[in-house]
Amino acid sequence: MKLAYRRGIRFGPDREIGMHGESNALVRGLGLAFLGFALFATHDAIIKAVGQHYSIFQIIFFAMLFAFVPMSIAMLADQKPANFRPRHPWLVMLRAILALIAMSAGFFAFVRLPLAEVYALLFATPLLITVLSVPLLGETVRARRWAAVVVGLVGVMIVLRPGVTSLSVGHLAALCSAFAAASAAIIVRKIGAQERSAVLILYPMLSSIVLMGATLPWVYKPVDLTSLALMAAVGLMSVTAQLCTITAYRHAPAAVIAPTQYSQILWATVFGMAFFSERPDAMVALGASIVIASGIFIVWRESRPDVSERNPVLKTPNPRFDAGPSPRPTDWRDRDIG
Repeated sequence: MKLAYRRGIRFGPDREIGMHGESNALVRGLGLAFLGFALFATHDAIIKAVGQHYSIFQIIFFAMLFAFVPMSIAMLADQKPANFRPRHPWLVMLRAILALIAMSAGFFAFVRLPLAEVYALLFATPLLITVLSVPLLGETVRARRWAAVVVGLVGVMIVLRPGVTSLSVGHLAALCSAFAAASAAIIVRKIGAQERSAVLILYPMLSSIVLMGATLPWVYKPVDLTSLALMAAVGLMSVTAQLCTITAYRHAPAAVIAPTQYSQILWATVFGMAFFSERPDAMVALGASIVIASGIFIVWRESRPDVSERNPVLKTPNPRFDAGPSPRPTDWRDRDIG
């Protein structure tokens, strides 16, 4: 059906088939993306609830342990002997460490701050990817994207309100998470074409399990069955949500799918009000709106012909800081339909 799809774009009778398939794929892609980010928001609310009683390190250990099982089974299905041998070992390990820092700092921020406020700061990640892509990827960023970055950073400052409200360690953790996630994304854009997916998936997960396991003698608290089930849910939701978003990118253009990540702040607001007695803050809403608008503008600019050579934000298939299943984007035009 791939051939029929491509002919459907250009030629007579097949065009109706192609356009119908394209429309269905677009709807499917958007549905999977919204589902994936809804799962992520639910996963974050669970972390906030469980984090009131257990260390973030302990939560990450158990969550990644449960996530590792389904992911390792999927990866072992590809039995080529070179699968787990990195071609850029130092960069792979650096990316694994950055992913762990981003995840730990992000989870800590969720425990300490209102959910919507954390998202408003984490949404600075695409802005930071744009900035870092200049020295690290050689990306050329022109005036409009620089303006979007500056405006987005103004939005971050509105959320933080330095001098008006006191900055907490939770705010610093959220910013640290955004920076580490952006740095990890840049590394993937740099080496992703040379490294196998198994390497970029399993190394961060194994690093998380080993390093967080090493902290357990100092932070471990006995876990009741309910809490253990919630930690398992965090890991399984992460894998499921990642698969949803990555599959979404296979069905629709990145410029359509990427903005759906911002739906998480709506879920965060609902969960915050329903379960944590959090009330929407007008300044956080204003700052988040500015950051989101800047991020969407950057995605739109990168999708324009001859604007961006490397598409560092557009081709980051999942901006989440969790260890996830796809380290590189898949071209939606190469999918099969039907």
